[in-house]
Parts: sequence; structure tokens; C-alpha cells
Amino acid sequence: MGGVVGGLPEGVSWAGPVDLPLAGEIDVQAACGVMHVHGRRFGGPRRLDLNYTCIVASELGETGAAAVRVGRARGMALRGMSTSAAQAGLLAVSRYLAAATGGGGEDIPGPGGAPLVSVEGVGYEVEAVDAVVWRRFWAALGADAGAVAAGWPLFARRTQTAACPLPAELGRVAARTSIGVTERCARDTGMAVVRVAHPPIDDLAPYSARPLEAVGADLPPAGPLPLSGLRVVECCRRDHGMMAGHLLGFLGATVVRVVPDRHADSTAVLNRGKRVVAADPATVAGRRVLRDLVAAADVFTHDWPPDKARAWSLDAAGVSGVRPGIVHAHATDWGSALGRWPPPGTDPVVQAYAGVPPTLLPVVAVFAGVVLTRAVTTALEGRVEHGRGHRVESSLAAAAARLNARRGACTAPLSVPVCTDLAELADDPRFAKALTRDGCVVPVSPWTFH
Repeated sequence: MGGVVGGLPEGVSWAGPVDLPLAGEIDVQAACGVMHVHGRRFGGPRRLDLNYTCIVASELGETGAAAVRVGRARGMALRGMSTSAAQAGLLAVSRYLAAATGGGGEDIPGPGGAPLVSVEGVGYEVEAVDAVVWRRFWAALGADAGAVAAGWPLFARRTQTAACPLPAELGRVAARTSIGVTERCARDTGMAVVRVAHPPIDDLAPYSARPLEAVGADLPPAGPLPLSGLRVVECCRRDHGMMAGHLLGFLGATVVRVVPDRHADSTAVLNRGKRVVAADPATVAGRRVLRDLVAAADVFTHDWPPDKARAWSLDAAGVSGVRPGIVHAHATDWGSALGRWPPPGTDPVVQAYAGVPPTLLPVVAVFAGVVLTRAVTTALEGRVEHGRGHRVESSLAAAAARLNARRGACTAPLSVPVCTDLAELADDPRFAKALTRDGCVVPVSPWTFH
């Protein structure tokens, strides 16, 4: 879409319900807290080197347009929809906005968080599944144990705080070690090490989709929103899949979130409004509960490895056999980009893999969730037309490549004040129509249908 850099597609504006004269990408990043949160790693507001809110808003626009077509096919008299770059920006900072207004206050460390750099000047990101792996890796590189211990809590919370001021000792160890030695130590200790791509990767399809064989019954008539009356069963523990469920709920679907243990479920902003059911798919009883839920569902989303889904008969073939016409959506970290046994996929390492300009904002996961929502909504459009369900899959890696493919320089001048306090933003009456308070302040639906 050529309008991503120079303008906005039909139905998409810069400000939307935000009562500010936002004239471009930099204005949106400044006003909606994106520069503020991204800048935590630098010690002050800093713009993202992406037309990020414009790209996300364009994808929201495509998703909303598909939802309009679904609604019309289900009997709604819809003229169209609207969304905005400002709402995309607020969606990107929603977890930080909730933390700033939830009453507990934010514990933000000092600046820091750039990728590590080897003795040859190779930039790379790391990811550890737990503190044991973290300690083993740095011990293998000869780092001071005190610095390693002090670094773990900062590293473990880096995407929650958007800052990661690791002890200087760890940076020095990285800088005196070759990338080959670093990668060998990572393999020996279980750490993931991913080099920063040069040039950026930009040639992966945003999602894949294929029709399923079984034909389902017609969808019921729509209610007040395009997906009203439809049910989503969500089995996702990562932001990518949870964001898709969150957005499908805004489109009107009823979202049933399945977790192994109800008491362990996150209360994150992305899970608001979802009904929670406790069922462990690793058990016979849990799979029975899941199959009962699937039997009444229109969409099934999960982020398990493919082998697990097949073993539990909850892959596309399995759920389609229980519910013909269902849309089976798989949220993955890497897709097929790194083979069968890829490293853990988190925003920083996927950014490095694709060469996305680094940030501790979860820009890839948020965008991947929007892309998956578009894939599901488009598949539902096919379901209405042809009766067949679809298997759709999106990945963080593909979303990162999509960001690169649509990136452009942020060249428009800044014409509004820069937000430096999310709590103040939440109380600003100019944002009142874009936000709501539910224990904390969170964005309302990014779409308006008319």
C-alpha cells in the first residue's frame, strides 16, 4: 500500500478520536507516549526509526474493512469503519499505560538496553528461558558473578519496563569476546544468541492461509458488531496470540481463554473481557474440555509447537473434525524461518533477526497480533462466502519482515508537545474518547463501525 509512508488509506486518519492536531507519524509517536516509552532506554523521549503507528493503523484499516464485509454478509447495514494512527500508538503502549495508572506505580530502571556487540563489532541479542541459563552463559564467558546476578532481574523485565541497564561488566565481556565464541557458549548453555541482520529481512509473507476440507453450517446473523455471536477459543500465553484474541473481542466476538491453571493466568491488559476456563491440554480431561469448547467455536487460536497440537489432536485437522468450518489460527515465533528447533522467540531477538530498528517496546508482537487478526477476519469472510474454514498462521518473524518491507523515514516535523508521563496522558481530556478506565486506563476499541 503506497499510502503507508506518504499518507493513510481510506478509513484511517492520524488523530481519530484524539482531540489533537496530529499531522503525521512523529506527532502521533510524540503525543501518544510511543516516543516516551521507547526513549526509556536512552534517558529521554526518542522517536522510533519506523513509521510504526502508520503501518499498524494501515493493517487495522485492512482488518476493519474485512470485518465490514463479514458484517454485511451476515446482514448488517454497514457503510464502513474508521481507525487511526493515534489508536495504533495507544495500542502499542497499552501495557505501559495500564501499569502507569493501575495504582501500584511503575518501577522503571535507568536507561540502557542496546544490543550487545562482539569484539568484531557484530551486534546481537540474547534470550534466556530462566536465570539458570543466564548464569551459565555469562559464567562460560568469564563474567563476574555479581554482575551476572545483578543483571538478571533487569533483563527478565526488559519488555515490561522498556529499559535494561545491564551492569557495564557484561557489556565489557561481550566486547572482548568473538561472536563465534559467544555463539558456541550459547549452544553449550541453552542461551539464544541472534545476530542483528544486515541488510534487514523484508521478504516474508505476513501470514499463510489455506482452506480446510470440511464445510460448516452458515454463520448466524450479526449483532451490534461484525463478529457478534461468534466464539473464539484462545489457547495462547504469549502477546502475539493474546493480542489477536483481544482485537477479535473488539470486533464483537466472544473470547474464551483456556489456561492450564486459572489461578496462574495473567491479568494483563490483553486478557480483559475474556472468559477464562481452566483446562490442561496435556491431560485427557483437559483435552475433553477443549474439544467441547471447540465444538461450539468459530475460531480456535493457539501458540503451541506444531508437534504438540498434532499429538493432542488440536491441530487444524483435529479441530476441523470436531467443528467443520472452523478457522484454526496458529501464532508462532519463527514460522519456518529457522527450522524445526528455533531459539525462543521474543521481541528483541526477532527484531535482531530481521534487522528491525531496536526497541524494547513489543513492536513486533503488537503488529503480529494485528496481522493475525486480519488473517482470521479474512478467513471468516471466506467462511461466510464458501462455508469452508481455514488454517491460518502468522509469526513474529514474518511480522518483523513486514515492518521492514513497509518502513520509511520519519521525516515530517514535530508540531505537538511530547508526552513524558503516561499518567498525565491518561487524565488528559483530549484522549477521553480513546481511553477507558477499568481498574487502570486502557485503550478502547481501535475501530468505529458506521
